[in-house]
Amino acid sequence: MKKLNIDTAFLTTTLLELLAIPSPAGLTDEIVHYTARKLDALGLNYELTRRGTIRATLRANLDDGPRDDAAYTKAGPDCAIVAHLDTLGAMVREIKDTGRLALSPIGTWSSRFAEGGRVTLFTETGRVRGSVLPLKASGHVYNEEVDTQPVNWDQLELRVDERIGNADDVRALGVQVGDFVAFDACPEVLENGFIVSRHLDNKAGVAALLAALKAVVESGAAVPIDCHAVFTLTEEVGSGATAVIEDDVSEVIGIDIGPVAFGQGAREEGVTIPLMDSAGPHDYHLTRRLLRMCAEHAIPSNRDVFRFYHSDAGAAVKAGHDVRTALVCFGADASHGYERTHLSVLVNIAELLTLYMQSGHTLPKDRHHRLGTVDDFSHQLEAEQLTRQETPMPDPGELTRG
Repeated sequence: MKKLNIDTAFLTTTLLELLAIPSPAGLTDEIVHYTARKLDALGLNYELTRRGTIRATLRANLDDGPRDDAAYTKAGPDCAIVAHLDTLGAMVREIKDTGRLALSPIGTWSSRFAEGGRVTLFTETGRVRGSVLPLKASGHVYNEEVDTQPVNWDQLELRVDERIGNADDVRALGVQVGDFVAFDACPEVLENGFIVSRHLDNKAGVAALLAALKAVVESGAAVPIDCHAVFTLTEEVGSGATAVIEDDVSEVIGIDIGPVAFGQGAREEGVTIPLMDSAGPHDYHLTRRLLRMCAEHAIPSNRDVFRFYHSDAGAAVKAGHDVRTALVCFGADASHGYERTHLSVLVNIAELLTLYMQSGHTLPKDRHHRLGTVDDFSHQLEAEQLTRQETPMPDPGELTRG
């Protein structure tokens, strides 16, 4: 197992191409086609669900190299690495008499980050451009009321960039309630390595995963078990990986954003591995294993706990899958706003993923689909830690006497 070189030019170009494709949850077909073409170029087989979630497979190759799928028999459960293609966005909920449009958010995000956004509105026959503005958008008209109006989605409206005087003019453009609104990403890649954009969540994670797959495929590195790269479509609206993890998977790693803020451990350098999020603690053994990989291969890492955070990994467990889970995150400032991360962070994530793809099951017993007896079950505390306890455990009988 070795840390592989990551093609940073490929990673950066892939990220910019992803950011150029509008993909609010529910409007994701085009980004599915893009991702499929990237997998085709890498020579990886994949399958799609009805709605377009992609499950690609990096085959194990330890004995005689890649094998024909029809003749392939697996030796045990697989692993999966999951990243989501969908982003935040909005939908038209009302056409006002003025010709302005009221919006409802797609995903959970504050209206203050939508204010001033340049957008594309997708009708069923075409697309139009516009801006998202507060109801009181001109200081020359409203003076200080511009600064005192509340912050919520009811205080915003979409101004379409066409000659419009009333609702009929808007309808004549083909605009209807339920049309999708995608916010421009406006990416910048700076010479110092910082990347600033909307929708780094989670297109930066997707780019890092594709870069890791490229490194493993082109290096010919040994892969001991099948590894599935899964690209989901509905993480921002809460479902994500609930329906795509199959029984042949024993552990799931989610790739996603790590919010950088005061009091958080996530950083815009190194890999951030949260030990818990809103779904509860992630798997003890898998998270510590990833942290050890970072330490052993000189990949900077950070530990964190996310309080208001949901992910594809958590969605898999909530759906009832008996899998180990972990999250690998790129630290980013201003999550769900104009996000900022650093190219080195995405490279570090890709490096860690290449190590994981080469590493096999987290524990030897995970090679089997089901445990036999408790004799095979793991201990979260090392044996040597148990022997260090100076005070012996009391006799249970003593606890009931006196």
